[in-house]
Amino acid sequence: MPRIYVKTQEVGEEAIDVHRHVNNQEYLRWMQEVAIEHSSAQGWPMARYLECGESWYVKSHFIEYLRPAFLGDTLTVCTWVADMEKRSSLRRYLFLRAADGQALARAETRWIFVSLKSGRPLAIPETVGGAFEVVESEDEVAGFVANLPHT
Repeated sequence: MPRIYVKTQEVGEEAIDVHRHVNNQEYLRWMQEVAIEHSSAQGWPMARYLECGESWYVKSHFIEYLRPAFLGDTLTVCTWVADMEKRSSLRRYLFLRAADGQALARAETRWIFVSLKSGRPLAIPETVGGAFEVVESEDEVAGFVANLPHT
């Protein structure tokens, strides 16, 4: 089970905006997709949350854009859980250009664990929280990323 989840993302025409680079909404979409994939890899696919009647809602997003991504770029998208509190968890993301390893964006999402019936926050069950190992330092991620193959 990966502490740091990595996905390769090809930048297609649909991701490009009028400025001829990746639109900021695409980063949000990719953040949600990779978070769901990481959760699934940890044994918590969306269907399991739905069966339990509990899931994650977004409280906040933050994205720092460092360099633009363009049509045809291959991105390496990394995500990890940076903390696991009583009712919330911070997930971080790093977007890299695969060809040279350059960081294009850093991001984070504060997720709140909720009852799907009421929409109210819940304590994160041990079965959920225990499925995710916290990676506290971005230095660990940087070391991991440095060992990824570049295309």
